[in-house]
Amino acid sequence: MKKTIITLTAAATVGIGTVLGGLPLTTKAASISSLKGEQNKIHSQRSELKSGINDANAKINDLQNQENSVHNEISRLEAAMNDTTSKINQKNAKIDETKAEIAKFQEDIKVLQERIEKRNVLLKDRVRSYQANGTVINYLDVLLGSQSFSDFIDRASAVATFMQADQDILKQHEADKAEVEEKQKKVESDLASLETMVADLKKMNEQLSAQRAEKDNLLATIADQKAEAQEYVVDMQEQEQILAAQEAAIQRSIKAQEAAAAAAAAAAAAAAAKPSGNGSNTVAVAPPVSGGSFTRPAAGIITSGYGGRDGSFHYGVDIAKAGSVPIVAAADGEVYVSHFSSSYGNVVYILHNINGQYYTTVYAHMSTIMVGEGTTVKKGQQIGLMGNTGDSHGQHLHFELYRGKWQYHAAINPVGIVPL
Repeated sequence: MKKTIITLTAAATVGIGTVLGGLPLTTKAASISSLKGEQNKIHSQRSELKSGINDANAKINDLQNQENSVHNEISRLEAAMNDTTSKINQKNAKIDETKAEIAKFQEDIKVLQERIEKRNVLLKDRVRSYQANGTVINYLDVLLGSQSFSDFIDRASAVATFMQADQDILKQHEADKAEVEEKQKKVESDLASLETMVADLKKMNEQLSAQRAEKDNLLATIADQKAEAQEYVVDMQEQEQILAAQEAAIQRSIKAQEAAAAAAAAAAAAAAAKPSGNGSNTVAVAPPVSGGSFTRPAAGIITSGYGGRDGSFHYGVDIAKAGSVPIVAAADGEVYVSHFSSSYGNVVYILHNINGQYYTTVYAHMSTIMVGEGTTVKKGQQIGLMGNTGDSHGQHLHFELYRGKWQYHAAINPVGIVPL
């Protein structure tokens, strides 16, 4: 994306330089109407960029809201996971307590089992005694062997006591067995319930962890999208700033050209209003119009010819003369550039069609321009006055000739074609 910005910046810099300078090194000189068209185009591009920036900012706000929502959901999941973990720890502690209780019950069960075993031995002895001695009959013998009623009562009470003791032993034996079974069953049930509960809690915690992982992934995706949108906004803002600078430069160029056109019109009007033929004025006459297709564009001497000069190449011929020197069209044609350039000063470009061959002539550094774009001129018709405007050192006319339309560094030597 940054590469795009650098490319656009370079392009904008070239465009701005061309617009600001109005240099004759461009393929087409910019007229006011074309500049305004370019200005409208740039304004439209800026509007599109601003719309894109607004859309991107809205997307960033939406992503931020999503991010906040996910953060809240993660906080809720973390709270639930912490609660579940706490419950798991509590249940595990309870399991440990239950296991300790089971261990204690096992000791109690051991004691109960020992008591049961002792009773089993005692009862077995009783049974053997019944079988061997006929204990029931002996109880009757005891009762019937009473010496008196009072003795019978005593013996009956004793027999009842012995029989009740046997019944109590049997009942206690059954109660102990039931107690052992009940305790064993209860602690085993409690332990199973706790282990099931812990398993359920662990499963719930795994589900919460999975949800948390999903939220983390979603959060990362949102963060990437937000970063991409923010980078897009920065890039679009840079492009919009470049276009804004270019639009401002074009607006300044339009004003400069309008001012130059107004000044040229005023100068032309002032020149037309001046009385001619006054011997005190240093007004040079235009050179006589020669025969053929071309005529000399101005009176004066050639101070610099076409070719190498001071280590560079001079793509034209300089004609210098003091005073108010008229500049004339070198041939019939149409003015298609008439403006002020930072390098060529007041300059006019004329396109000529001579026997089917197109030529372009350029007249630079004039003090005054007297023709506007679209003007049809005749050979020898005055188009301005010699001057010292733009990148110039002393009053002179810089004259260039092109075979065809103007093209950068493609001017030809006018000597031999234009009578200089």
